[in-house]
Amino acid sequence: MPTTYHADVVIAGGGLAGLTAAHELIGRGLRVLVLDRDSEDRLGGLAKRSFGGVMFVDTPHQRKLGIDDTPELAWSDWLSFADFADDDEWPKRWARTYVEHSTELVFDWLTGHGVEFLPLVNWAERGLFRPGNSVPRWHIAWGTGHAIIESVVAALDGHSHRDRLEIRCAHRVERLLIEAGRVVGCAGVTESDGAAFEVRADHVVLASGGICGGDLSKVKANWYTPWGRPPTTLLNGSHRFADGLLQDEAASHGAALTHLDKHWHYAAGVHQRDGDSPMAGISLVPPRSALWLDGNGRRFGPVPLMGYSDTRWVVEQICRSPAQYSWQVLNWKIAIRELAVSGCDYMTAFRNKRKLELVKQVLFGNTELVNRLIDECEDFAVADSLPGLMDKMESMSLDGAAIDRAGMAADIAAYDAQIARGPRYFNDDQLRRIATSRTYRADRLRTCAFQAIDDPKARPLIAIREFILSRKSLGGLQTDLGSRVLDRSGEPIPGLYAIGETAGFGGGGIHGKGSLEGTFLGSCVLTGRLAARAIADGP
Repeated sequence: MPTTYHADVVIAGGGLAGLTAAHELIGRGLRVLVLDRDSEDRLGGLAKRSFGGVMFVDTPHQRKLGIDDTPELAWSDWLSFADFADDDEWPKRWARTYVEHSTELVFDWLTGHGVEFLPLVNWAERGLFRPGNSVPRWHIAWGTGHAIIESVVAALDGHSHRDRLEIRCAHRVERLLIEAGRVVGCAGVTESDGAAFEVRADHVVLASGGICGGDLSKVKANWYTPWGRPPTTLLNGSHRFADGLLQDEAASHGAALTHLDKHWHYAAGVHQRDGDSPMAGISLVPPRSALWLDGNGRRFGPVPLMGYSDTRWVVEQICRSPAQYSWQVLNWKIAIRELAVSGCDYMTAFRNKRKLELVKQVLFGNTELVNRLIDECEDFAVADSLPGLMDKMESMSLDGAAIDRAGMAADIAAYDAQIARGPRYFNDDQLRRIATSRTYRADRLRTCAFQAIDDPKARPLIAIREFILSRKSLGGLQTDLGSRVLDRSGEPIPGLYAIGETAGFGGGGIHGKGSLEGTFLGSCVLTGRLAARAIADGP
């Protein structure tokens, strides 16, 4: 006989969304059981490994910096990047809710539980051919996503009603229990020994993630067809258990599962040594001053690729290129100032809250990070001359993508020659964008002042072989503003809720086609809190 548990609410998934919902629910008098598939030390899911950047609108941090932001401006920017379809009713409602209430429902809630955001707001996803973030909105948590999860777990453990909460890890939920058309619980097995269990509950909340992890087969099966075929080499930057299991289970009982071909990938993925899943990768934050080259070593163009502008457009250009991977070429001076990793494990000064070390890195460069990446990552090539760097790139080329040595040298020489002529003569889009970026204080701190690539004083030269890295599902189970899962006719399925990535971060696709960045963690808190309110308040 299976082990049987009872609760008012069972939450399948112990990531940020699930833990947020649990905190809200026990504060409203309900008994909650959280089941997480991973081990106890990994409670918090992908959010715990993240860099911890969250997009907010009109915060005290922005106002102190003189940044004039409003929900209407953010809504306009969101619509620009989302490119919603006409019938995306629920995604639009969720997006509107986010921009109108992110400070009240997310920022205030996180800071109220001890999360500290750096005072200097960063500016991601500015846009390229269409508006992105019109003003800086990316707030970085001091301590990264690791600190966010630690703060939420501490808030749970210190809650006056902690006795209402039970958390069980290594429990894989596989099935929903349904009686008379209502979801009344769930069932599954333990990861350690396969022992069966059942949970009986009045409400079931699915918070188990999307499809962008696991073995990546679902990502490729649901690839966005206008981009052509999926890349031959696709890295996994998501959670190892993000396999869409419970999305499929809900869909088998009539739930609307939408926008599965909408994903959020990163363009600068590199292989992770000793990762916890097949094709494990980490996402680099692309240095602005590096030259982005195709598989043959030629600069992408006529519009050059560049970070901080429009990640989705950059991913598309690489996917459409013959090799479907890319190179970034830079030098030591650029690397130690601009190279970063979108994750907590490598950004140790941020994660461990070492302020003096962070100041030192800002002033003198993060040599520790660059040396670690060179030592641990197979995708880094280092040489003291351009011909030597090309030799190493050729040895690392895949699928016959030979390096065009003459063309690559000419591209670098042309870029460096513009820098030598000085800013008044810049006629290169990348240099113009760097000039604009450096007018904002946070970007000036981390962007070189027009650094040439083949500069003898800035060597060694570095080439980074980069792949598309799968990160987030933008689609998911369709939900109303109470996070109730809707069936294919648009009616709520009694007793069933979905939050976080399982719900496409709200409504089955709150982001449409593209994200303004930092809206993933924020949406986990938002959907978790609104689900709890809907459960506690009733119909």
